[in-house]
Amino acid sequence: MKSTKEYTAFIKAEAKRLGFLSCGISKAGFLEDEAPRLESWLMNNSHGQMSYMANNFDKRLDPTLLVEGSKSVVSLLLNYYPENHQRDDTFKISKYAYGEDYHFVIKDKLKELLFSIQSNIGEVSGRAFTDSAPVLDKAWAAKSGLGWIGKNSNLLTQKVGSFYFIAELIIDLELEYDSAVTDHCGSCTACIDACPTQAIESPYIVNGSKCISYFTIELKEAIPQDVKGKFEDWIFGCDICQDVCPWNRFSKPHNEPLFNTKPELLNFTKKDWNEITQETFRQVFKNSAVKRTKLEGLLRNISFVQE
Repeated sequence: MKSTKEYTAFIKAEAKRLGFLSCGISKAGFLEDEAPRLESWLMNNSHGQMSYMANNFDKRLDPTLLVEGSKSVVSLLLNYYPENHQRDDTFKISKYAYGEDYHFVIKDKLKELLFSIQSNIGEVSGRAFTDSAPVLDKAWAAKSGLGWIGKNSNLLTQKVGSFYFIAELIIDLELEYDSAVTDHCGSCTACIDACPTQAIESPYIVNGSKCISYFTIELKEAIPQDVKGKFEDWIFGCDICQDVCPWNRFSKPHNEPLFNTKPELLNFTKKDWNEITQETFRQVFKNSAVKRTKLEGLLRNISFVQE
C-alpha cells in the first residue's frame, strides 16, 4: 500500500471488519462553522452543570491542537439499537445503557483499528476518542458524510436512523476525504413537539440543562420541581426525541454481543426498581453506563418520577 487511496480503502475495510456501522474521514483542522454555535450555546448556559463542556474551547474546535501533527479525523459509528426492549409498564432507561458500557467496548475496537493501521501502513501515530475528550464528534461525523445533525441535535442517517455511538481516531496520516451529506429533516418537528421538557428550544438548538438525560445523569443535586411530572417514567437518560424520529423506523438491531440487553433488565417491573438493593444494582449493572448515577442517584430519579 503506497497511496492515500489505498490507505483510505484499507481503513474503511478494517472498520467494517471490526463491526463498525460506517466510517467517514475528514481533514483535521479548525471547525469554522461550529465555533460561533458552540460559543453561543455556552453563553446561553445550555450546558448547565456540565462545566467540562466549557473547558478546552480551542481544542474542542481544532483537533490539531489536541493531537500534535494530526492530519485526518476518522469518524466511526457503532450501532447499539437493541433487539429486545424493556417492558412498557416499567421505569425506563436509555437504550444505549442496555448492555455493557460503550466506552470500553469502543475503546478496544479503536485500539485494534489503530494497531492494524500501524501494522499494515507503517508508522502512524494518533489517539482514539469516544465521548471522553474535547472532540465535537457529531460535527466531525457530519463533516465526514456519515449523516446530518438533526433538529434534535443528534446525528441522523437515512438508512439506520440515530441509535449508534460515534467515535474517532485522530491520526497523522493524510487520507482521501469524504464530503458532507444534505439535511433530510425537512419540515418535520416530531422531536421538538414530543420533548416533554421543551429542551429543543428551536430547530437544531438543544438546551442540555433542560434535557431529561441531564436531570437523570449529570445533575448531582435535587431535580427542580418545575419539571415534576414531565419525565414519562424515564429514570436514566431519555430516548423520546429519537423514538419519535421518522428515520428511526429504519433502525436495525446491533450485532455486538456486549451490547445485548441484560435479561434481568427486560423483566424489571416498577416494583423491582423500587426494591432494588445495592447487591442487585451491582450485579445487573456491573459493566453498565448506569453505574454513573450510582444507586443513590437512581433511587433519587425513581422517587422523583413517581412522587
